[in-house]
Amino acid sequence: MQLSGKLEGMNFHSSIHVQKIAGEHATLRIAVVTETYPPDINGVAHTLSKIVAGLKSNDHVVWLVRPRQGTGDLQISEDKFQEVFVKGLPIPFYKQLRMGLPAKKELTRLWTQHRPDLVHIATEGPLGWSALKVAQKLKLPISTDFRTNFHAYSQHYGIGWLRGAIMAYMKKFHNAAHSTMVPTLALEQELSSLGFERLHVVPRGVDTDLFSPDRRSDALRASWGATQSTQVLICVSRLAPEKNMHLVVKAYQALNAKNTDTKLVIVGDGPMLNTLKNLAPDAIFAGFKTGEELAMHYASGDLFVFASLSETFGNVTLEAMASGLPIVAFRHAAAGEVITSGIHGILVEPGDESQFISSVASLGGVEQQRIFIAKEARSKALSMSWASILKKTEDVFYEVVN
Repeated sequence: MQLSGKLEGMNFHSSIHVQKIAGEHATLRIAVVTETYPPDINGVAHTLSKIVAGLKSNDHVVWLVRPRQGTGDLQISEDKFQEVFVKGLPIPFYKQLRMGLPAKKELTRLWTQHRPDLVHIATEGPLGWSALKVAQKLKLPISTDFRTNFHAYSQHYGIGWLRGAIMAYMKKFHNAAHSTMVPTLALEQELSSLGFERLHVVPRGVDTDLFSPDRRSDALRASWGATQSTQVLICVSRLAPEKNMHLVVKAYQALNAKNTDTKLVIVGDGPMLNTLKNLAPDAIFAGFKTGEELAMHYASGDLFVFASLSETFGNVTLEAMASGLPIVAFRHAAAGEVITSGIHGILVEPGDESQFISSVASLGGVEQQRIFIAKEARSKALSMSWASILKKTEDVFYEVVN
């Protein structure tokens, strides 16, 4: 395999080096290894890009090793930030994403010549595994992220019989690291009960300047055929079996039966797109959106409906809250930890589909309750900045290095 990254200017030392600055803080040379990163559109890529940006702004040197995601994905080389591309292959069932192929020989050479203070591995694919083995061989401090429920996804793709093997691999992978970051307390407790070690809870944050009620657009609503009085249900999700999108459609249909002045807007793409178009031919399928366009879609809705039970966190929960949307979701992942039911949204016990549907129909029909919850949701999101999440991440890195 050929690594295409340039190493000039990185100045990795041959021994662990932590430089103290301002008497309290420290700069680190961090090698970040991931199978997914923007321009990929998913929660892991988005979160990692925010953390990397924060590390750079705090004067850390970051070396990002990842597969190139398409011909338009350009490698970035800056003074304290360097991307190194590796070869990759499409992920089965996720053709839009690529997994990095093993790169043990190349990483051994690179990290021997330019030794990082820390190797942080964000994904558990072939590239991540090879990085883990190289870091162990070179006796480098290692941290990992547990961000994706691949063991849970298996049941949705006809390979549920592999669940045990997948979980065994995940445990072996993460227990080889000096620390594993997980996004919720509930996941920490679940993994700890399964034998995972050295877990640290580091939640995710939200950009409350980007995601804001101020982004609401009457023109966008009009393009959906929605007036001021129309009740717009919005869902932002990858359109895949593990996201439980069938239930979103059922909930919309229940509300529409009570109030025909209702619209369903689905933002995202994926293998279930055509199936969902057949199930809900009157829905608006907006496709993938990012940045201000995505924020405008959130804020132009009236009720956020999120039925997934496969998340480790679910960034869309915080984005919807920051956008001033009341939410109906299962008591799971981020929703289960940041939402107080009846205050920031409505929570339903996992698996209770009839209650989920009735909650959407009920909340959709009570405007005053929606207004109250929307304000409280926005207020809660304002307390969950990326700066606070970055501080928690840095604390874990310092603990691992020291």
